[in-house]
Amino acid sequence: MKMEPTFTVGVVIGTHGLKGDVRVFPRTDFPELRFTAGSQLLLMRSDQTVIALEVLSARKQNRLYIVSFVGYASIDEVQAFRGCELKVAQSQLAALSPGEYYIHDLIGCAVYTDDTDRLGVLVDVLTPGANDVYVVKTESGKDILLPAIPDCILRVDIESKRIDAHLMPGLLD
Repeated sequence: MKMEPTFTVGVVIGTHGLKGDVRVFPRTDFPELRFTAGSQLLLMRSDQTVIALEVLSARKQNRLYIVSFVGYASIDEVQAFRGCELKVAQSQLAALSPGEYYIHDLIGCAVYTDDTDRLGVLVDVLTPGANDVYVVKTESGKDILLPAIPDCILRVDIESKRIDAHLMPGLLD
């Protein structure tokens, strides 16, 4: 049986206390949805085995979440979780508002300039702060950074795997 695709929502960076809590660095825009009592998560171990987990409790602490899981009540039981990714199945992804996209849907889209020339393929999305930055690899292998702002990204069509962009002065230099 083929497993449904999964997506990382956090990484266990260590334990917290002696009662089975772990410190999780969130890698999702929806941590309040993923790290709440009753949430179903998949822990991907380094040997590629998967453990299904249910969140018992969670609380935010600075930039991290302190999370406990149903059935894991001691530090000894969760010690091996350190460095493991917490994932969700594709069917559990949150619905997005119009104009919002998952990064995995954007990767691989062909990027065209507003004069319909093919610029390249979107290979990564950087999230430095104020706005995302799309990394487009040209046919010559050069990376071009495009700010994900309305003045630059004119249209995104996930179905057609196409992004139309306006090249503002200085972006190709």
